[in-house]
Amino acid sequence: MSPVFDFLFEPYQNYLLADIIIEALGVFFGFLSVWYSKQNKIAVFPTGMVSTGLFVYLLWQATLWGDMLINAYYFLMSIYGWYYWTRKAEDTIQHPISETTAKEWKTTIWLGLGTVLLVFSVYTLTNRWTVWTAYVDTFTTALFFVGMWLMAKRKIENWIFWIIGDIISVPLYFYKGLVLTSFQFTLFTALAIWGYRSWKHSLDNKPQAATV
Repeated sequence: MSPVFDFLFEPYQNYLLADIIIEALGVFFGFLSVWYSKQNKIAVFPTGMVSTGLFVYLLWQATLWGDMLINAYYFLMSIYGWYYWTRKAEDTIQHPISETTAKEWKTTIWLGLGTVLLVFSVYTLTNRWTVWTAYVDTFTTALFFVGMWLMAKRKIENWIFWIIGDIISVPLYFYKGLVLTSFQFTLFTALAIWGYRSWKHSLDNKPQAATV
């Protein structure tokens, strides 16, 4: 095999085949979820639930608690987002894409700070602060918690948090030995930029309801 191939897939030498398949499926459904989000389609939530459910299992096995919490939170927020996107507003029109209000920014800030404290507590209890990735996990977890909250509320700013978090996660997951996941975040970065432009175009023209 080529040196490049060996370099990319060496971390998987000690993995069970079943775990590799689970990661590949998680990546596939994660990609579908982001694609549907970019398209402003409600299928973002069921596909995201499949992906995050698989990654909760994998990350629990790898004792990557911060990452596991992110995916468990995604799963729960997908349930909420699925309900919110299909719930009728007073004018009987489903909630359109919108910008975050000052009140919602306050909630967002508190959510981010609360996430930092939560992940800090988890890593303190598990004595994992000796690993430098724990500090990066704390930051990216806060970014993704906020991004998922804003996406569930259909706020265009969600993409900004996804873009920053995705860029950081590319080298982070490669370092952790999850090469397929690192590649997934590379694609996520491109899709998040594309998604922001697509939602911005919709917002500048007219609100669009979710399509099933």
